[in-house]
Amino acid sequence: MSPNKAGGAIGAAVTLANVSKTYATREGLPVQALDAINLEMTPGSFVACVGPSGCGKSTMLSLLAGLIPSSEGEIRIDGEVVCKAHPKVGVVFQSDLLLYWRTVLGNVLLPLEIKKQRTEASHDQVLELLKQVGLEGFADKYPSELSGGMRQRVALSRALIQEPGLLLMDEPFAALDALTREKLIVDLEAMWLRLGNTVLFITHGIDEAVFLADRVVVMSPRPGKIVLDLKIEISRPRKWGSAHEDPLFLGYVRQIRKIFEAQGVL
Repeated sequence: MSPNKAGGAIGAAVTLANVSKTYATREGLPVQALDAINLEMTPGSFVACVGPSGCGKSTMLSLLAGLIPSSEGEIRIDGEVVCKAHPKVGVVFQSDLLLYWRTVLGNVLLPLEIKKQRTEASHDQVLELLKQVGLEGFADKYPSELSGGMRQRVALSRALIQEPGLLLMDEPFAALDALTREKLIVDLEAMWLRLGNTVLFITHGIDEAVFLADRVVVMSPRPGKIVLDLKIEISRPRKWGSAHEDPLFLGYVRQIRKIFEAQGVL
């Protein structure tokens, strides 16, 4: 699998320069989702993005994935302009989007098959990855036999098997119960520390963002603009329970909440 951070991060360098996105309604009227986004992500960094519903968070993720074009500005991954689906990008969505007729093994192997990158070693790589995400022994199970948290672990594995330089996560834990969510948050940090991917994590959870990220980007209501780029200076690895008692952690959370209160979001 991917080298860990100690052995050299595989994370990609990401730049968004003056990126805007405007959609057209069915009546042909313009709706601006994003306005002049400027953001740099260093290789191996973990950036969380929080903002009110409809502020363009998921639009920004789709732009980075190369799924839609920007209206203005430029996006680069490792210096290469993004103009289509990028091979260095893996995506985890809020819904796991697993294929119910394929086993866990088959679902994780799918992107390698699509890209014609499956090799004799791929089977063992998937088994090792499933072990890392706590799904050892579940390779032959079908999605209907798994809990919601387990299905999200499969979705994460499906993204990670591609060894992406940039991992995009769009509210991946939003639909889970509180205990499962907390467990996956802690496990995600541990896995990121091992692998060293660059991560953009979209969430509505302020505590989730502060716990996971090196930086938290706070966005305004539509059209989405970055109103705060907050560096999180909390040592790693982090513990979910004790973090919520840490004055530094609580201070970051309050700082972000005050922005949303001023916007009338909270």
